[in-house]
Amino acid sequence: MRIDVLTLFPEMFQGPLNTSILGRARDAGVVEIHLWNIRDFAHGRHRQVDDYPFGGGAGMVMKPEPVFNAVRHVLGGEAAPVILMSPQGEVFSHQLAEELSQEKRLVLVCGHYEGVDERIREALTTRQISIGDYVLTGGELPAMVVIDAVVRFLPGALGDGEAVHSDSFAQGLLEYPQYTRPREFEGMEVPEVLVSGNHQLIARWRREQALRRTLLRRPELLDRLELSEADLQLLAAIREELKQTDSSSD
Repeated sequence: MRIDVLTLFPEMFQGPLNTSILGRARDAGVVEIHLWNIRDFAHGRHRQVDDYPFGGGAGMVMKPEPVFNAVRHVLGGEAAPVILMSPQGEVFSHQLAEELSQEKRLVLVCGHYEGVDERIREALTTRQISIGDYVLTGGELPAMVVIDAVVRFLPGALGDGEAVHSDSFAQGLLEYPQYTRPREFEGMEVPEVLVSGNHQLIARWRREQALRRTLLRRPELLDRLELSEADLQLLAAIREELKQTDSSSD
């Protein structure tokens, strides 16, 4: 995959893109990531990339010309999704990251200041993505989030390619608890079932824990799933247990 990032602050990406999984994925040729400074595509001596909004109002708005010029130069006539990082976009998710990982190329546009000229949304970008219902100073941090989540799906990016399919949200549930050595730490012990060697019991425990954790922390996720009869029975038992616990604490 190739990912092109258009930004006014390319230096912000140097650390995150060159360390850990992203750094190794780039070194291994799993992904190419190219950074482009939008200011390089602005005209005039001052390379102006923003201006006051028509109609008045606070803040500055990114001008359309530099962004259009940058995207056209980067694509060079090729077709690829052009994604604007924007709080007005569709909310980023595990499923969307997996969908984008199927593309051969992505172009991410990072807005800044008060926002971007509306013509960039209407005529240049093919999609808008938000990482949550809040506003940041620019699209750089959201772009890093999208890159990280997408690259994890690429073959060869992770040491264990199956790991991505057991993450939280991969199957619509939060992930079950994980433990490692030592078996006992400051009086806290690893659940006995995990060291039993009984893989059937371990699988059942993990499923029950994933359902329990989702019910307690993100119950709305359960409404979107088609649960099996076994899952429904586990949930009923969990709810009854929680009900009894609440009653005993009154």
